[in-house]
Amino acid sequence: MSGIPQLQIRQQPALLGIDADLGTQDIQQPRATFEMTTERPKQDIRQPRGELVIDQTRAWDALGIGPSLEVFSRIYSQGREIALRGIARRVEEGNRMAQIQIDANPFAEIAKNVDRNFSEYDYAGEASFDNVDISYTAHKAEINTIDGKVNLNTHPNRVEYEYHRGKLDIYMRQYQSIEITAPEIDYRF
Repeated sequence: MSGIPQLQIRQQPALLGIDADLGTQDIQQPRATFEMTTERPKQDIRQPRGELVIDQTRAWDALGIGPSLEVFSRIYSQGREIALRGIARRVEEGNRMAQIQIDANPFAEIAKNVDRNFSEYDYAGEASFDNVDISYTAHKAEINTIDGKVNLNTHPNRVEYEYHRGKLDIYMRQYQSIEITAPEIDYRF
């Protein structure tokens, strides 16, 4: 007796094939645009001239050639005293002339001493080493300053982004199959 016939079943699974390449991306960030401008500071300096005043009035007055009003005022203030001295001198000279018998020649001596100038008058001002007045007025420098500036202008640039798609291929490498093999049946009995 031969064995029991058996069926043979062979199965082949389906196989998928996947071919994939990764995508690529490119990211770039350009530097920011940076602009800088400078405004220089400005400075204006102005120096007004000082004022120098020289007053020589007292020096000229001490030399006797000062202001007329002051000279005449001095002569006037001394006039009474000088007149009284003159009268006293004339009286003394008259007394000398009256005593002609005592003096040898009083007329000739008096005539010799006649003074025709005004030396008795002191019409000059006081002489001093400090008769010239000097004054100087300095003026401050005028300084105008305009501040400078630094102007900054910054613009960030956009990100440059590129994406390149990858490849994805899905395919059947092997289809599924079932193979059934029946045994040979002997129909002879």
